[in-house]
Amino acid sequence: MAAKLKVVDGAFVRTESTFRHWITRDGSAGPSGEGGFAAEAGRYHLYVSYACPWAHRALIYRALKGLEKVISVSVVDPRMPADSWLFGDYPGSTPDHLYGAKYLYEIYQKADPGFDRLVTVPVLWDKQRQTIVNNESSEIIRMLNSAFDAFGDASLDFYPPALRAQIDAVNAMVYDRINNGVYRVGFATDQAIYEQAFDELFAALDELEQRLASQRYLLGKRISEADWRLFVTLLRFDAVYYSHFKCNKKRIVDYPNLWAYMRDLYQVPGVAPTVYMDHIKTHYFASHPWINPTGIVPKGPEIDFSPAHDRGNLSE
Repeated sequence: MAAKLKVVDGAFVRTESTFRHWITRDGSAGPSGEGGFAAEAGRYHLYVSYACPWAHRALIYRALKGLEKVISVSVVDPRMPADSWLFGDYPGSTPDHLYGAKYLYEIYQKADPGFDRLVTVPVLWDKQRQTIVNNESSEIIRMLNSAFDAFGDASLDFYPPALRAQIDAVNAMVYDRINNGVYRVGFATDQAIYEQAFDELFAALDELEQRLASQRYLLGKRISEADWRLFVTLLRFDAVYYSHFKCNKKRIVDYPNLWAYMRDLYQVPGVAPTVYMDHIKTHYFASHPWINPTGIVPKGPEIDFSPAHDRGNLSE
């Protein structure tokens, strides 16, 4: 069995991803120097959870880049009663299509028999070598963005060279204070640490609310990687993080610009089919007994992402 979540002196500490190899168009070295995996149709498989924001990034990229028939998928059960995601019978989840595993840690141990760290999603698997290529979502989406352009929509580039420095800067803030910030709030076991993370989270949301008052996306008129990395957290905020993680100063619907911005991204063709709110709520409320001992999943709130957003009228 793999390791549990790590909390040190009352503060949540995210575990670093273990597998950091890269798929490139021709199998040459990737950004970290770990190459050798060439992009091929049908060779790779994604293990995901519809509930997990990190895995949701990969599903969005797979959909928008037109790679559904190029990269296959297995979906874990949203309920996580132990220390590993499992393949169960919850509606919308699937079996392990490759090996019939019961738990996702079996896939990790197939790649590394001595693996005993935290089991996470997404996992990008190489069917040919029968090993994990990568389990770091930020790197997986960059591979999906460009490595498979021979098989998908090469016209979309969410990490264009001219914007990379700006994207990286926004990503750093959003990751620390919002993407991971909600977990720093929700998993804190010390009051002062909780309040510090809480204040940093809402200061960041306030900052982005102002930024989005005059521009459609985080970097202006063009959707970028930074938008999709933020979107998956905003989508879960009102239904889960506001109550379950005690992020209860304001909801996203209370921020006019962030709320319209989130609807704008949700309405991009191909995105809505990747959203499974029942998986999202079931996972969080039923899988953290130290936060929600009863495991009861709330019926609400009802959130409608379909109303018009008028973001296209912004000059930038």
